[in-house]
Amino acid sequence: MEENGFNRPEKERKGDEVYSKVVRAGKRTYFFDVKATKGNDFYLTITESKKRFNQENGKFFYEKHKIFLYKEDFEKFSEGLNETVEKIDELLQQSGTAIENLSSEKGGNGFSDVDFDDLGK
Repeated sequence: MEENGFNRPEKERKGDEVYSKVVRAGKRTYFFDVKATKGNDFYLTITESKKRFNQENGKFFYEKHKIFLYKEDFEKFSEGLNETVEKIDELLQQSGTAIENLSSEKGGNGFSDVDFDDLGK
């Protein structure tokens, strides 16, 4: 059987999930989940998750935003994303800052900035 889970029998699959990638970026976490429909078409869900604090009840919760991307839109989405990131890099280079330099400028010591609110005290 294939490791991606797509060719496994339906009852062995975890829901409709075929592949998942988690990316932690600062205070946010992004989930890239490849899923399959009953007709064995693939689609992508991109979820942004950010930990928040509810002042009213004193508890933490996760605020989530989700995008569903279907296979017929993959190419256009990818082109738009790449073009936009290239434009940002171009604008930063014009101002004397490249994307690669941003992380070293923030900390300079190779360590991440830690917000103790994220640790749950």
